[in-house]
Amino acid sequence: MKLLEERIARDGVVKEGNVLKVDSFLNHQMDTDLFNALGKEWARLFADCPINKILTIEASGIGIACIAAQHFGVPVVFAKKSQSINLDGDVYSAKIESFTHKKIYNVIVSQKFIGPDDHILIIDDFLANGCAVLGLIEILKEAGATLEGVGIAVEKGFQKGGQELRDMGIRVESLAIVDGMDASTGKITFRPQPSHT
Repeated sequence: MKLLEERIARDGVVKEGNVLKVDSFLNHQMDTDLFNALGKEWARLFADCPINKILTIEASGIGIACIAAQHFGVPVVFAKKSQSINLDGDVYSAKIESFTHKKIYNVIVSQKFIGPDDHILIIDDFLANGCAVLGLIEILKEAGATLEGVGIAVEKGFQKGGQELRDMGIRVESLAIVDGMDASTGKITFRPQPSHT
């Protein structure tokens, strides 16, 4: 998606260790007009799927998922990274390692909100090694729900996550795929996007 690539090239900051900071518009300060454009594009790409819920993970995915959900007319469920007193009843859980935070989280979703009748689209801001998405897929399997696909804002194409998911037969629609980053020059290169009709 040209709009997203241009924004990353203009406002993204490349740091050592394959870190791409997009906190000025994507995952700290949020550009809701941009999110709206992302949601519209995912709705177009997944128009052939009977999606009735969007699943994401706290915290960065929530804003994007909520605005995208308006284009689908469906609710958003987000996996929580910690148990809280207001999360009652049975839960599905999975262990997820965060690339950014270098931590392992036990994420949970209440069984009240996902079940065998659900057709789920997973949405997240970043895809690097794929740990978050794989954890959410584990939760969907446990719930007996159907995974319709994965919508990612920014995929790091030089890391294994996207390819592993595609090799598993999972439909992944990443709106910008970063193929390379140079921390010394700040240069970011993008993979050419397939043209979707």
